[in-house]
Amino acid sequence: MKRSEINQLIRGSIEFFNEMNFNLPPWAFWTPDDWNGKYEACKEIVDNVHGWDLTDFGSGNFHNQGLILFTLRNGNQKTDKKIYAEKIMIVEENQETPMHFHWSKMEDIINRGGGNLLIDLYMSNEQEDFSQSDFEVKIDGISRTISAGESVILKPGESICLVQGMYHRFYGEKGKGKVLVGEVSAVNDDSSDNRFYDEVGRFPDIIEDEEPLHLLASDYKKYI
Repeated sequence: MKRSEINQLIRGSIEFFNEMNFNLPPWAFWTPDDWNGKYEACKEIVDNVHGWDLTDFGSGNFHNQGLILFTLRNGNQKTDKKIYAEKIMIVEENQETPMHFHWSKMEDIINRGGGNLLIDLYMSNEQEDFSQSDFEVKIDGISRTISAGESVILKPGESICLVQGMYHRFYGEKGKGKVLVGEVSAVNDDSSDNRFYDEVGRFPDIIEDEEPLHLLASDYKKYI
């Protein structure tokens, strides 16, 4: 992806956050120069990978298969006592986050506003394939039995708890608009705790056709 495209996606995300009355922390708007000399003070942000994040999952087509998000908080079980994480995401209509589960992380996915979020679900079996058995999920704390591969619709205000080993893919419902999606979870570690059903890429190759508007978490090593 071109840096200019990423910058424009971040601008559009800020506009949508404002529209949804969701406020980011002040450092979300720092320029690369603003980060100079701040590593020691901001070590938790940098080392625990807080901040802007964007992926096209190796698809080369962000709007078809991709996700932009901001990690607000995240612990590191090796270095601190924080055992939880929180993200805010923007999911476009029919924009897919591919089927995956987590070995360690348990999470709640929350529709914070906008359109409807569709989530396709399977439990995994011992071979980490799709189980064809019915299983139980909790939506806003209420138990519900669903079939393998069934889709759940989360309307604004609704949430679902995804346990370890539960395959899930999500996307915005066509015709309903972008979705503001929250995630509250155990500590997040994208480097070792994501099991995608089909192999995907994580960070896009960036063509630096202009300066970064705001740093992505994947930029920290280069700029800070």
